Amino acid sequence: MGKKLLDFFSALGRSLLLPIAALAACGILLGLTSALNKDAVLAAVPFLAEPVPHFIITTLNTLSNVVFGQLPVLFAIAIAFGLAREEKEIAAMAGFIGFYTFLMASQCMINSGFFDFSSLRIAATLGVETLDMGALAGIMTGCIVSVLHNKFHRVQFPVAVAFYGGKRFVAIITVLVMGAVGLVMPLIWTPISLAIDGLGSIISSLGLIGVYIFGTLERLLIPTGLHHVLNGLFRTTSLGGSMDGIDGCLNVFLGFLDKVPMADLAPFTRYLAQGKFCVMLFGLPAAAFAIYRSTPDEKKPAVKALMIAGVAACFVSGITEPLEFAFMFVAPVLFVFHALMGGLSFMLMAAFQVVIGNTGGGIIDFFVWGIFQPGSNWWWVLVCGPFFAVAYYFVFYTYLTRKKIAIDVADEDDAHEIADGASASERDLRLAGMIIEGLGGVENIVEVNNCLTRLRVDLKDMSLVDEDALKKTGALGFVKPTDTHIQVIYGPKVEGIANNVRTVVRY
Repeated sequence: MGKKLLDFFSALGRSLLLPIAALAACGILLGLTSALNKDAVLAAVPFLAEPVPHFIITTLNTLSNVVFGQLPVLFAIAIAFGLAREEKEIAAMAGFIGFYTFLMASQCMINSGFFDFSSLRIAATLGVETLDMGALAGIMTGCIVSVLHNKFHRVQFPVAVAFYGGKRFVAIITVLVMGAVGLVMPLIWTPISLAIDGLGSIISSLGLIGVYIFGTLERLLIPTGLHHVLNGLFRTTSLGGSMDGIDGCLNVFLGFLDKVPMADLAPFTRYLAQGKFCVMLFGLPAAAFAIYRSTPDEKKPAVKALMIAGVAACFVSGITEPLEFAFMFVAPVLFVFHALMGGLSFMLMAAFQVVIGNTGGGIIDFFVWGIFQPGSNWWWVLVCGPFFAVAYYFVFYTYLTRKKIAIDVADEDDAHEIADGASASERDLRLAGMIIEGLGGVENIVEVNNCLTRLRVDLKDMSLVDEDALKKTGALGFVKPTDTHIQVIYGPKVEGIANNVRTVVRY
């Protein structure tokens, strides 16, 4: 049961990532256009106040806001899609059908007059005035619909009604079940929402200690992939705080940007990107330099290439896993140190009243949401960051040299085996073939998925996996949350790898 739960939450975290990533990407555009509309910027660059530039900036600002109001339905679709084992597109459609059915059924119950629902929070979602559960409604719908889809998408009926079997029945059962859930939810939502709000209040009452615990857990959960679940709950539910009917630290920050003073948003940004900058812009690059310095001379060229690629991903976009998995398993003590420093970074930024939102933690977010936003107190990152760089370098270099630990990187000869005499597409397919062989062959593969940095594969027999062969394909590390599921870390290039692997497996 424990393994099944871990597998479920890992898959849930992967499914949450797509809408959250869209939110973060739109957030960068929102932040940039918001900065260009500031009075100080318009005074310095009067051209931006002219009708045409002002129209373009205002339009982009409005369009970038679209995704924020639709987050619950995006969750319903993405989770149904992500948790479905087969015919995912059918599950995604059922996710939307289920969510809309839930909204309408809840509205019917609220308007029935059977009970007094005046204490419930009502809001318009997809044009329906109904119970406002925020992102939790989408998460719940996606989970329920995925279960229904996996159970009934192949059901068969007698010939007379055979047309209504299979994937068509998924829509039918989704309407029935989500309709029932929608009718019941207004009756039971009040105690559930009070419990969630109470937990959020407890976390908030812990002050800086609570922020430190969050930041440390956010890093410690990286190996399991469950950090996506933790972040998603804080960013989109009242666990991350509420303001004027909007739940979730990211939702509040983006929803009230330019509407309230930046200082009023500090209690919410403490769980966002600001806590990552000292680690991503200073700490991990210094750790990478220490890893390179402590590597034996014969391995330095290969390690240098790996570290440069990892630092680039971390520094620019805030993707840390290529670097973290380089040392996570060979030196777990360093990963614990890294997690504790992550908590310290979150705590210090909160203590100094830094107000930098969004989710990335790379240099782009630092400029767009920090330097470009008056009142963000962004300079504290530059004050604290060098101390993180020194601490990371000293701890990593000292530990690796004293323990005589070196990072293992695939030999260059292995890379040549893939690259010699082949076009780009041929190399990609050949690499995919090597990955499949490392996973035990086509017959051993049940399903292939990916997130931002990991190839996630369901297998029949884990014992057939050849980790050494996978390392030769560029794998940085492995996570095996269950006996039938493996996560192979490739970094930002994983999406292309996953597509190629799926192509080869299909044919």
